[in-house]
Amino acid sequence: MTEGYAPGHGEPDDRTAHAGRAGQAGTAGDPGHTGGGHTGSTGRTGGTSRTSVRAATTRARRRGDDRPRALTAAGAVDGVVVLLLLGAVAVGFGPAWGGTGYLVPALGGAVLGLVVAWLGAWLRWPLLLTAAATVLAYFLFGGALALPQTTVGGVVPSLDTLQELAVGAVHGWKEFVTTVPPLASFPELAVVPYLLLYLTGLLAGTIAWRSRLAAWALLPVVVALAGVALLGTILPAYPLAQGLVVAVVGLLWGSWRAAETRMGANRLLSDASRSATRRLRAQRVRGGAVLLAIGGVAAVLVAPATAHGERLALREMITPPLDLHQYTSPLVGFRHYTKDMADTDLFTVTGLPEGGRVRLATLDTYAGTVYDASSGRSTGVFNRAGEVVDTVAPGTRSQVEVTVTGYSGVWLPDVGQLAGVRFTGERADELAASTYYNATSGTALTTAGLRPGDSYELEAIVSPPPSEKDLASVPIQDVDLPKPQDVADAVPAKAGQFAADATEPFEKLVNIRDTLVATGVYSSGLENQPPSRPGHSAARIDTLLAQDEMVGDDEQFAVAFALMAQQAGVPARVVMGFYPEKDAVKAGEPYAVTGEDVHAWVEVPFEGYGWVPFDVIPDEDNKVEPLPRSKQVPKPPVLESPESPEEPPQAEAGDVEEEEEDEDQSAIDWRQVAMIAVTVAVPLAILALPLLLILGFKRRRLRRRRTAPEPTDRVSGGWREVVDAATDLGAGVPRAATRREGARLVAEQVPSAAPTTALLAHRADATVFGAGTPTDDEVVRFWAEVDEAVGTMRAGVPWRRRVAARLSLRSVRGADAPTVRELVRRWAAAVPAFFGRLARAAVRPVRDRMTRARRKDGARRGARR
Repeated sequence: MTEGYAPGHGEPDDRTAHAGRAGQAGTAGDPGHTGGGHTGSTGRTGGTSRTSVRAATTRARRRGDDRPRALTAAGAVDGVVVLLLLGAVAVGFGPAWGGTGYLVPALGGAVLGLVVAWLGAWLRWPLLLTAAATVLAYFLFGGALALPQTTVGGVVPSLDTLQELAVGAVHGWKEFVTTVPPLASFPELAVVPYLLLYLTGLLAGTIAWRSRLAAWALLPVVVALAGVALLGTILPAYPLAQGLVVAVVGLLWGSWRAAETRMGANRLLSDASRSATRRLRAQRVRGGAVLLAIGGVAAVLVAPATAHGERLALREMITPPLDLHQYTSPLVGFRHYTKDMADTDLFTVTGLPEGGRVRLATLDTYAGTVYDASSGRSTGVFNRAGEVVDTVAPGTRSQVEVTVTGYSGVWLPDVGQLAGVRFTGERADELAASTYYNATSGTALTTAGLRPGDSYELEAIVSPPPSEKDLASVPIQDVDLPKPQDVADAVPAKAGQFAADATEPFEKLVNIRDTLVATGVYSSGLENQPPSRPGHSAARIDTLLAQDEMVGDDEQFAVAFALMAQQAGVPARVVMGFYPEKDAVKAGEPYAVTGEDVHAWVEVPFEGYGWVPFDVIPDEDNKVEPLPRSKQVPKPPVLESPESPEEPPQAEAGDVEEEEEDEDQSAIDWRQVAMIAVTVAVPLAILALPLLLILGFKRRRLRRRRTAPEPTDRVSGGWREVVDAATDLGAGVPRAATRREGARLVAEQVPSAAPTTALLAHRADATVFGAGTPTDDEVVRFWAEVDEAVGTMRAGVPWRRRVAARLSLRSVRGADAPTVRELVRRWAAAVPAFFGRLARAAVRPVRDRMTRARRKDGARRGARR
């Protein structure tokens, strides 16, 4: 045991201190004294030097701090502070979750992460052991905290629990931001708050308990706070309270830890120093608290003035991975409902409000053939929908029940603005897991597809449509809808004609609608109706508007109205759905929807009212207008023949297209030629680029050698060109070899170069080491002989070897450099050795700890004896 330590204590006793002072006083007359009175003697005199005092103090301090920080009172403070910070982070999930159900997985994950970090700090686990414990704890406790519905007895994880925890850790983040809030309807998404807070607690606790720079523990907390904000909604939870807790508590704790570390490094074990340290620590804490309190008050006063606008959220930026192109627009089958399913019960709606409409799909993009639904920022995105859907739409909440009888398809009939959907029946889970909803368009679909026997309940918000008198004084909203493509040629002209001399957007809209209603003839192509072709392609709309009597049904008139409204500068979209005849169904009575009830209408956005429906169904009286003309002989055959209006134009159009295609085929399609050339040239250029770089490097090297500033350098460069050429051809000339040694090696390995290499080497030596400076003519003649020698060497080998030498890098790396095969062999041998060292480094701390433990046990047993 070292002198100067009392048994079982960590500081010098009185005798040692007295001996130290006596030793220092007697050093002045010591022959070995070399400094002043501040350096004491050592050895047998019994004195204690300052170095000895420092060493003893350091050892005493280390013995006092030998316990892990996680087991000290200061470590408990660290844990409480980190848990408080994690609680402030966790409450950010509230708006997205829509309840308090997220608190158990989030806070449970935070506590679990801190427990794993505490055990690792206490037992001083290495990195690999900590990682293994992290994964084990995640799967062992994840079921009870995040997925209790999949566990046995709410605690023991099952195979389904382990599978959902593994899948949720990878794909849960994507589903979290692509699901319509509130997320409480999707309990499997609790894996996200559980995992996020678990990892944050683990990292923050590990840094706080095991790192000297403990303030870095705030970094994962701040990152988690930002992550929760991005995963949430545009509506924050308690941003001011969260920010104040993280800023005030975090910075105060971080400054305390930094001051404690700095003062602990310079601490001397005496009563006076400990008292000074306590006063300094208290002063720092008071000063920091005052400053942060002032900053908190300022934040409270300033925050309301700056908290304007919506915050950034990933769910508002990320388009969910729902490919709408695989689902056919329901408007394509409009005539199928009116002709083939007119008397078929499709589904029964109970609780439909008075004047309510059943929406099948909202269609907002047109490409010349089909009006289809789209997904994007301006048209809304399809997110997963559950039993509760957040909405701020005004109106009356209604409970609507839908029972499917004859309908089948992915498009989900809904009413108004959805506030929730709950499926019942045998396929409830399958349908709920595959339901998506676009709150902007009000369209819902289930990828599993509805079929007879399915049923569901809707919580819908329905507001009565305003009158046109009210709309006349309200501006139309400027909504950025997708621009229609390949519009019929008649649409722009007819839009201007039907709008007449109106200048206001609403007047234009009403004039176009009234003209279509007043002059159109309604027909779905039934036996008792005028002939009417189905579809809404550009050709069909062109035919509709070009006729003297516009004949069609909701499908054609709604599409034509929407396209002409957009030509007039009014945003419009087409909606397909169902509604009964006026006064046919009383409010609250079950409404059996048949194919005869199918309709299509147009919606236009108005400020304060949202999207308002506009019907564009021609008056029934318009059907009698063609009757007086039926007395004329030429007209009735045209109206009665269903084939004559549609087949000849298609045949003629096809003939013209075929003739144009034949003319185009006779010419060269230069665009196609250019595409093929680029497709072939780009890969070839990529493959040839390394070869071109090698050739360019060698040409540059040759030019620099020929044009060196000094004549002797040009001569020396000429000899290096000979050696490099021989090296690329396979000769091995070490870089340290002299010119004469190199000439001998080249002559032996490249026989065709034997007559000239020795002469060139002698001339190069004589020029470089000679007394005089060679003239330019002498250098030129020397390079001529070099070119001849290189050409002779290359001519003496097969052409394949010559090509390989041109592209070889052996002269760049050096003849004595290891080959590529040797490098690969060395790397292959080094990889196992590297991982072996890594494994030994990982095991060494455990082995050393076990050795120290055995030594301590042996020492304790020896002391007992």
